[in-house]
Formats: sequence, structure tokens, C-alpha cells
Amino acid sequence: MVKVNENFLKLEKNYLFINIAKKVKAFSEAHPDADIIRMGIGDVTLPIAQCVIDAMKKGADEMAVKETFRGYEDSGAGYDFLREAISGYYGSFGVTVKPSEIRVNDGAKSDCGNIVDIFSDDNTVLITDPAYPVYVDTNRMNGRKVIFADSNEENGFAAMPDKSVHADIIYLCSPNNPTGSVYTAAQLKEWVDYALENGAVMIYDSAYEAFITEDGVPRSIFAIEGARKCAIEMCSLSKTAGFTGMRCGYTVIPEELTVKASDGSEVSIAQLWGRRQGSKFNGVSYPVQCAAAAVFSEEGLRQTKENIKYYQNNARVIASALDEMGIKYTGGKNSPYIWLKCPDGMGSWDFFDRLLEEANVVGTPGAGFGKNGEGWFRLTAFGDADRTREAMERIKKMSF
Repeated sequence: MVKVNENFLKLEKNYLFINIAKKVKAFSEAHPDADIIRMGIGDVTLPIAQCVIDAMKKGADEMAVKETFRGYEDSGAGYDFLREAISGYYGSFGVTVKPSEIRVNDGAKSDCGNIVDIFSDDNTVLITDPAYPVYVDTNRMNGRKVIFADSNEENGFAAMPDKSVHADIIYLCSPNNPTGSVYTAAQLKEWVDYALENGAVMIYDSAYEAFITEDGVPRSIFAIEGARKCAIEMCSLSKTAGFTGMRCGYTVIPEELTVKASDGSEVSIAQLWGRRQGSKFNGVSYPVQCAAAAVFSEEGLRQTKENIKYYQNNARVIASALDEMGIKYTGGKNSPYIWLKCPDGMGSWDFFDRLLEEANVVGTPGAGFGKNGEGWFRLTAFGDADRTREAMERIKKMSF
């Protein structure tokens, strides 16, 4: 008789956002005239930059001509023109990444979950809490031991390493989802040193790096000395360029990142990942890669930055309203997320229900991101500007 992977049975029955969708659906059916404003799931709302769409259309047209038709991309890592564009983008903020160290993917979520395929199931995984659920779930699916570093109000939701605790794999996200907090260069150096001391590999999620505005906040882990010997970086075009529906991102694995096998031989992490992807992934379509390369062009960066500024202004609107209400929060400055403390000591799901019922506004309960998320709540700045202002006006009218 077939057996299932019973590690799946240990997970929450439903993914966080499925639970939210069910609650909103039930409320909508009970209140069909309610004008609901959604500030929960972090999906973008502005259209993709025109020059990016033009590049995708050109790529699609090339697929209709025999001489320019593209089938499988030979390396499986992405076309050279895109990897060179990404490498140049890193260089624009002072970080050296070779095109050969970049692998193109269909979004950071996929690689965040799949990268664990190349690591043994008996590794201990350290994840900051609160955390993006994918980090936790994908490791629990394989039965790994998961331990947590507490991010909380006291440390500004920026957990630091405990040198008395050993970890083999470390997940960090900065700017952070869900809390909007960021790590300074000095703080990241402590994490890099901790990883090197433990012989650990750090999986660094930089999906929101384009939202960073403050000096002293690195846009890549590879801006930190020693990181090339211990870190893998994953980034996405979903939020920076509106690719949530087109799917494209990239993972950087430095040449220096190696581990020792049980026989004592040096093993290249990049080679292992390349082998895994060669077996399980056929790459990103040519038209989408053409679009992605256009994101990193001079005009593409200009147009996408305009969209980012739009979302950043939404974040300021949210933050200003919370300031007016005297509600504590993190995020907003370097992130599209605002992480607010639930008023009156409410639990995060209780606040979700009250916000939905009284203001017809949907957010994300912090409890869905881990134990340290209880009592906190995430709002996103990815909505329409007018609707964002309307949502905050509704919230300000609530009595706490």
C-alpha cells in the first residue's frame, strides 16, 4: 500500500492566505453590499512598465519566426543576456556578482522552497520568527528540525544570533516579510560570522531590496565581508517590477560556497543546485526573460522605480494614520509592509475580524507568521492610492 509523507500531516491544515480567503468569502456572502478594501495579500496592483511589456511582446514575436524561435535554453540557468543584466544591476549598488553565479527562476518562492532538496534532512534549520511561512513549511515537509530566533518588539523585529545555539541552515529576510524591519550592515556581519563559525549555509531572501531608502541598509548579503563563503541570495521581480503574474526571479550562489561531503571532499553548492534544477526545472520562458532583462535597462529601472515610489507613498499614508492614532508599528520606510501592534491588546485574528466587520478592510493576522506575530498585524502598501487613503480613514473612525 502506498505511504504518504506524514510530515505533511504536521503542517497547519490550510496555508495562511487560504484561511483569510475563506473568511473574506464568508463575510462577502453575508454582506453582499460591503465595499471591501484588501490590504492583506502582498500582490501588486500597478501595471507592468511599458518598456518591459514591449520587450516581452518582441520576444513573443520572435517565437513565431523560424530564424529566431527558441526552444530549451541550453544551460537551464537563464539566457546570458538576462544574467548579464542582473550582474550589472548588482554592480550599480557596488556588489560584484558574476553572470555565471546567477540562476534565473520562476520567482523567489519556488527556490526558497526547493533549495532544501540539496541539503540533508538531518540538518538543523534556524528561522527568525515571525517568518514567511514557506521557510518553515518546506523544511517541515522534509522532517527537518526547525528552531527559531525570536524577532519581537524588544529587538525591533530583527533577531540576532545566539552563539550558544547551533544551526546548519539559516533563513534571513531583509527587508523583512512580514515585519518590514531591516538589518544594518553591522547586524548582517554578525549573522555572517555566526554562519561561518557554525559551518552553516545562509539562505538570504532579498525580494524587497528595491524598497530600501536608508543608508547603512545593504541591498544584498554579498555587500557583507565573508558572505560569499556562506550565503545563497534569492530575489524576485514580483514586487519590484510587478511580475506576480509573469513569474521570474533569480538565485545567486557564489563560486566560493562549498561544503564538505561525508568522505571529506569539497562539494560545490552551485553545482548541486544546477544538477537539481536540471532534473526538476525547465526554465523560464524566453518572452518572460526578455521582459525581465528590460527591467534592468536604464528605462526599465526608471519606469519600475516610479511604481515603487507609488507604493512607498501608500506606506507613508498608512504610517501617518497610525501615528495619528498612536498605534505602534515597524516597516514602511524600507519596505512595502507595515507591521502594527493590535490595539487594546487584541489577538491578531480578533483584530482581523473586527477590521473586516467594522471597516470592511482586510489585512493579515500576525499569528499566521509565527508565535511572535501574535498581537501584531500586517498591512500592505501595494493597493490603489485612493483606496489606501479610504481604508485608513475607515480605520481611524474605529474606536479602540
